[in-house]
Amino acid sequence: MDKPRSNLIVGLILAVVATLSWALNFIAPHVTGAYTIYDLMIVRFLIAGTLGLGVVLLYRAQLRLLRREQVLLAAGLGVIGYLGYSACIAAGIIFGGPVLTPAFIGMVPVLLALLGNATAKTIQWRKLAIPLAFLTVGLVLSNLGAVHQPVADNGSWLMGLVFSMGAVALWLAFSWLNQQALLKLESSASGAWTGLMMAGAGLGTLCLLPAVQALDLLKLPSLGFSLDVAGRLYLWGFVIALMSSVVGAWAWNAASRRLPMVLSGQLIALESLFATLLGLWFHHRLPTLSETSGLAAVLVGVVMAVRIIRNAAESKLRSSA
Repeated sequence: MDKPRSNLIVGLILAVVATLSWALNFIAPHVTGAYTIYDLMIVRFLIAGTLGLGVVLLYRAQLRLLRREQVLLAAGLGVIGYLGYSACIAAGIIFGGPVLTPAFIGMVPVLLALLGNATAKTIQWRKLAIPLAFLTVGLVLSNLGAVHQPVADNGSWLMGLVFSMGAVALWLAFSWLNQQALLKLESSASGAWTGLMMAGAGLGTLCLLPAVQALDLLKLPSLGFSLDVAGRLYLWGFVIALMSSVVGAWAWNAASRRLPMVLSGQLIALESLFATLLGLWFHHRLPTLSETSGLAAVLVGVVMAVRIIRNAAESKLRSSA
């Protein structure tokens, strides 16, 4: 097998591993067992923070390349992009069901591209009319399907919609702030930067812990902390933290080095597909016709928009060369 084709196959496998790892964020509400989602989120991000601290110690020499404000920014980005984003995803799934939130998250690659096009215009907006129409129709169909599906007794589809939009907003803010920060970051300090974000999410969790406990939202104190009763909670917390925060990032970076940018940008959409399939599996049901049509339309819109934007960017680079 020739090397370019081998790189393509390995890159595709790594992209699938990355997007499937990130999709595990969406199963959190389904694996709590006798405990609450608050218990799992606390455990998960304390583990992620510990892993992040280990990464920081491993790359402690890189810390000298970071200014104090950069260290604080990295920790703050961990709170926004890890803790806040995951909390909104969990709430969106609890209130809105297994399809609504992944459908919104599927729009993120396009929204990031649109944000970039708004700040540094590379393509005429009319060329994006068709993919944006697919996205709009897809979201409408997904939402119509989600409205008629059973959700938590104390929840509602509207709350699911609010939290889903909150997850998108937090990820857009995280992506934009992180991108701006990386422009000023020494390339050799990327390991410490990632570790600081994970550690920041853990520190944010510790700060929230007294409030969560005061509101009596945790069952760990009453049900027990021992491995006999909480072992499953600890295992899922560790798996989700490791896969979504470490393995996913590593696999995506490795895939990006092997795949053309126009292809890797489209493959991000696999995250919402895997998230939906995992959610439906935990709900023990198949997607409705409107949910299937809606998710398909979102994925088609994402692929079309990313291809149009990437082609426009490449044409601009060729013309300026």
